[in-house]
Amino acid sequence: MKIIVLKFGGSSVGNIKRIKKVANIIVSYKKKGYSPIVVSSAMSGTTNELIKKSKVITNNFTSSEYDVLVSSGEQIACSLIAGRLNDIGYKSRSWMGWQVPIFTEGAHSSSRITYIDKKKIMDYLRHGGIPVIAGFQGINSDDRLTTLGRGGSDASAIMCSKFFKAKRCIIYTDVDGVYTTDPNTFKRAKKIKVISYEEMLEMASLGAKVMQPTSIQDARLNRIDIEVKSSFVKKDGTKITKRKNVIANKIIRGISFTKNDAKLTLLGVKDKPGIAASIFKPLSYNAINVDMVVQNISADGKTTDLTFTIKSDDLIKTQRLIRKNSKISFRDLIVDKNVSKISIIGVGMIATPGVTYRMFQALAKKNINILVISTSEIKISVLINKKNIKKAIIALHKEFKLNK
Repeated sequence: MKIIVLKFGGSSVGNIKRIKKVANIIVSYKKKGYSPIVVSSAMSGTTNELIKKSKVITNNFTSSEYDVLVSSGEQIACSLIAGRLNDIGYKSRSWMGWQVPIFTEGAHSSSRITYIDKKKIMDYLRHGGIPVIAGFQGINSDDRLTTLGRGGSDASAIMCSKFFKAKRCIIYTDVDGVYTTDPNTFKRAKKIKVISYEEMLEMASLGAKVMQPTSIQDARLNRIDIEVKSSFVKKDGTKITKRKNVIANKIIRGISFTKNDAKLTLLGVKDKPGIAASIFKPLSYNAINVDMVVQNISADGKTTDLTFTIKSDDLIKTQRLIRKNSKISFRDLIVDKNVSKISIIGVGMIATPGVTYRMFQALAKKNINILVISTSEIKISVLINKKNIKKAIIALHKEFKLNK
């Protein structure tokens, strides 16, 4: 049995016309001799509408009931897909996470799949059926419904590929692959044919919206190749695979950026062991992710200025936590909301000297000032003024010849 996992995002199932097209895509693989397992997201906009309803009810909607509510969108989409497949002559039915069942662990709204019971689905496949499984959901040890975080249907598809030993895993979305940068921002962005898990993980974590970062990590850990394709056009997509399958013909593979950052600087913090931990501990306990961090020690070694970035959505909460933190003292707190992070990513930089210089020089030529710097083995990120983001993308795209 040649099992293939086909995942369809919210835009792909956004209306009835698109769902009919999705059904035709599924049938095309059936005709090629595959046994498709379909994983679907909710119709585009549905999850946001459900979240709005929860906020109208209360600002303290319980996490377990929140998961029950927001996962209901996938049920609708799966039923419509299965209904269309039956209408055109193919045996199909929808499966919710608890019906498979798909087992998860972890907190509500951010659970991870630990095990998928294969028996019912495999039996259905053997009898010629096309199962349509609700993405984004599972059940925990208390038999409560759980969700996997926004974009979690990708994780559902990848873990289905693992447990059902699928030959292929294809993620259908509204773009025809992964691009060197956001094509909506820079029209000359070029589609990447093959990219490594590591590069894709960095791009997704640093702002690229194609896939959920934790899903890419799941694929990497389980060595599952992913194809990203468009459900709207018949074009080759992008393959996400292990590093040794990627021809290293480019130093830099892509450019990612964010537009929802905020920079905070604590001036005149007393410099002593454990002070950074005292600053960041309350943020961690309140699920605030701290990204870039830089510290400058004063000439006398007694005080320090500490700068860090967070998501702008967390700014008010972060300011409140810092100001009421009795374990730290500082002279002033400076906030800058007009910042963006831009990053270059590529496994080629590991063995190539001068990449940092080229990036900084390209930005300097356009009079773009760098505020904060962060690096890893395969990426360099800098914080710049938000107004310069498009200019920076164009400069770096040209410097590293990403349009060729």
